Amino acid sequence: MSVCTLTRAFLREAEGVDFAKERIEPGTIVAADEVAHWDLLAPAFETQRINHSDAYSRDGVHTNMAESYFSRLRRMIRGQHHRVAAKYLGGYAAHAGWLEDHRLESNGGLTDRLIRNALSIPVSRAWKGYWQGAG
Repeated sequence: MSVCTLTRAFLREAEGVDFAKERIEPGTIVAADEVAHWDLLAPAFETQRINHSDAYSRDGVHTNMAESYFSRLRRMIRGQHHRVAAKYLGGYAAHAGWLEDHRLESNGGLTDRLIRNALSIPVSRAWKGYWQGAG
């Protein structure tokens, strides 16, 4: 099984429901907390819910992967970047997702992949000049 953290930045969590519906494969079991907007996934997917007021994991149901991702993203922003402009949050979230998906791979393998990918794609219009404060 291959893991792929798919990210998108929204102003409110509830806005992610349609995004999730469009991208989750049929037959997937969805784990979510008890926030009401996730009820909208139940007609299309088998859902397992966990009430964080009672427990963080019960009978194998948890949202630990999502919680781990958000924790790492928050630490990355606070510890490395100190702040992130809203228009760039999606890029930082995608980067944190990639790190989350590949955190068990060797540093050498990741470095080789990074260099190979960086040398094979054109300059990003979105990120060009970012470090100079342009845009």
